[in-house]
Amino acid sequence: MKEAASKQALSIKNLNKSSIWDVQENDVYRMLSSGSKDAEVKDNLRHYVDIIRSAFTIEELKEDTPAIRKSYEKQGYKVGQVSLDESTKVLWAIRKRPIMRVTDLTYENIRHITASKLVEVLERNFGGGWDSLSQSIQDIIESGFDISTTTLPKDRLHKKGGMYEKKIADGYEVLEVPKGTWVEAIFAKLKPETIKPRMKFDSIDEDEEDAEIEDNYVSHDEEDEMDEFNEDEMNEDNYRTTFEIETDPDEEAGELSDFSVDE
Repeated sequence: MKEAASKQALSIKNLNKSSIWDVQENDVYRMLSSGSKDAEVKDNLRHYVDIIRSAFTIEELKEDTPAIRKSYEKQGYKVGQVSLDESTKVLWAIRKRPIMRVTDLTYENIRHITASKLVEVLERNFGGGWDSLSQSIQDIIESGFDISTTTLPKDRLHKKGGMYEKKIADGYEVLEVPKGTWVEAIFAKLKPETIKPRMKFDSIDEDEEDAEIEDNYVSHDEEDEMDEFNEDEMNEDNYRTTFEIETDPDEEAGELSDFSVDE
């Protein structure tokens, strides 16, 4: 319901290279049509078309015949008329750019696919596992998804109560990449969207400003004290690690990078 309302509110004037991935071909024609009488849209039409092109392939058709329309529609295009200005109308065929390979993934579209779609894309491109991806592709994927991996013997991966079972129960999608008699499991789950807090600056008089500066002053001695590591204060809420600690010795063995796969 919320997603439908968001799409309804989307217009040509508030499109960007991320939100364009939320719309479909018919939405593009609708937004261009509703914005065709808006002076601001007319003046910045090239800008809006560039945004649309970032997620759609656009072909301008020189002839409008049933045969030409049918040819493009068979390829998945939607054909329609677009008013570029009051006197010029053109025939477009537009199609959403497919995300088929890892090189199709961008920071703009990564949050607009599902975890199952990501696994499908990775499966189509994989050979050597997660580490076979370039660092730039890994960074793009991890900007939108929680990713974790484990490598275990084939007959141990699905062990009851193990990492695999826990991840699936937690809503992760998984891709299994065979590595000889071992298997690398790559788990993916879409990260929740976070709303960045906006800073609010209120006007304050000089006395309040002076008082605030004085209250927030920290001496060098206090800074040293704050910087000292206090082991007793460390708990699960303020400690973070990038490694999952497993009690299963078989799963711990799977993390050894120097194990020979071909043994």
